[in-house]
Amino acid sequence: MANLIGYCCDGDERLLVAEFMPNDTLAKHLFHWENQAIEWAMRLRVAYNIAEALEYCSNEERPLYHDLNAYRVLFDENGDPRLSCFGLMKNSRDGKSYSTNLAYTPPEYLRNGRVTPESVVFSFGTVLIDLLSGKRIPPTHALDMIRSRSIQTIMETNLEGKYSIEEATTLVDLASQCLQYEPRDRPDIKKLVSILEPLQTKSEVPSYVMLGVPKPEEVPKAPPAPQHPLSPMGEACSRMDLTAIHQILVSQHYRDDEGSNELSFQEWTQQMRDMLDARKRGDFAFRDKNFKQAIDCYSQFVDVGTMVSPTVYARRSLCHLMCDQPDAALRDAMQAQCVYPDWPTAFYMQAVALSKLNMQSDSLDMLNEASQLEEKRQKSTKGP
Repeated sequence: MANLIGYCCDGDERLLVAEFMPNDTLAKHLFHWENQAIEWAMRLRVAYNIAEALEYCSNEERPLYHDLNAYRVLFDENGDPRLSCFGLMKNSRDGKSYSTNLAYTPPEYLRNGRVTPESVVFSFGTVLIDLLSGKRIPPTHALDMIRSRSIQTIMETNLEGKYSIEEATTLVDLASQCLQYEPRDRPDIKKLVSILEPLQTKSEVPSYVMLGVPKPEEVPKAPPAPQHPLSPMGEACSRMDLTAIHQILVSQHYRDDEGSNELSFQEWTQQMRDMLDARKRGDFAFRDKNFKQAIDCYSQFVDVGTMVSPTVYARRSLCHLMCDQPDAALRDAMQAQCVYPDWPTAFYMQAVALSKLNMQSDSLDMLNEASQLEEKRQKSTKGP
């Protein structure tokens, strides 16, 4: 199942938010394929995974899955099939459910408008026909084709015969059972799983290859554990917890900038006041988590060049991370180090940016360097 992240409502408006599935729907790959047809092994995997998802809903006593079709099946970043959560629908008190788009409707639904386990199995049968044929074939027509013709006539020609006749025969027979007019003549969901499970191949070929989609990008990993104990800032950076880093930078304000600039009274010109006003506006935006505006304001401050601030560079570095710009974040963190060579925060921000860039070894080095600088600072503060 695709995970539901959240929901909200406002009056009669309803909104569901689910995790993003970047590789389109089963319908897109079956009916509108552009590069290549879905491999046979992937079609078997899709059928089995859908059956598993339906059994999961049944075992957990969740509402019946409503309006099952090829558009409800999504593919995640790895090319694995996932059943969309949007088909889950709670029955009303009288046992009726309502839909604006129940594709290839089970016969009994037209009579009483009820969604039952048997009607879900009927819809599963239509998906099996989709997987076999690569076309949208009405259920009654599909049954006529199964009864009167050979299996090759229903199979998708783009497969070019690259499938097991025995496995295809099993799927055709199962689809025929699911599409029976009388609900009592259809198999239950547990039987679907038991029939499809043995057909699963043990192939080590990744799903994205069989689906014909690009290889997923490697998800950045958190840096390994550092050699020294970490401060709260270090802990937040080691977890790549950008929210916690933001809170720490807000609370520290410009404490570590002391001594990095020595300005005479004569230098406080109108240009200086404008520059400090830009920094102030950037601070307000940073505090309010308006990171794009903060980048613009901090850039106005930096571009003047009259006054340098490692804190501004560190804050702008975090803003770039929040906006998914790790390269720019790394440059700002390095600038902060140039202004204040022994500042742990500059090294911490470099560690996070390097980790986002999948440079895990360099990230760990920076994390250890930062922790050593913090330890050195604490010892010098305590004194003998």
